[in-house]
Amino acid sequence: MPNARPKTRESHPETARDRLIAAAVESFAAKGFHGTTTRDIASAAGMSPAALYVHYASKEELLYQISRSGHDVTLRLLREGAASSDDPMEQLLAAVRGFTTYHARGHTSARIVNYELSALSAEHYEEIRAIRRTINQQMRRIVEAGVAAGVFHTPNPRMTALALLSLGVDLARWYRDDGEWSDQEIADHYCELALRIVGARP
Repeated sequence: MPNARPKTRESHPETARDRLIAAAVESFAAKGFHGTTTRDIASAAGMSPAALYVHYASKEELLYQISRSGHDVTLRLLREGAASSDDPMEQLLAAVRGFTTYHARGHTSARIVNYELSALSAEHYEEIRAIRRTINQQMRRIVEAGVAAGVFHTPNPRMTALALLSLGVDLARWYRDDGEWSDQEIADHYCELALRIVGARP
């Protein structure tokens, strides 16, 4: 039996804006961004289409808000991991655990965030790309710190960092709440994989 999953904030929206975001996530996941109408989102939120425009200018703005929030949380988790210890190995484990757990618990939103980027406006797309570059840099700095300390052994820290991030990103594609493994079981295993990927040595 899979372990009980903690409920996320997106499961219990408290405000009209939150309800619309949760409805957009549900609708985008079911129909894709281009297959979803503002009427679909408003209906899922229990609101009129006109009420949607009181809070968001467009369907694209909803996607942007979902994407921006997801990327901001991801960056914060990696920074917290880096700040959690002076030991690069502990930094890596904290970063990978936070990143993995977040992508599992919010897998529906994470899937939209990572696979609907092309639907963003040019301005919003460039903004998200800038955050993604910062995310990549943060993970690379953790790997580089481990290499400099002699505890990680990888000839290409940049590629290694991208591989580590890909673990969590791809998790959102296949993870299901009623699946075989809990988010914590996956996080434990991914931490073991991360140490192998960076060539960690005590």
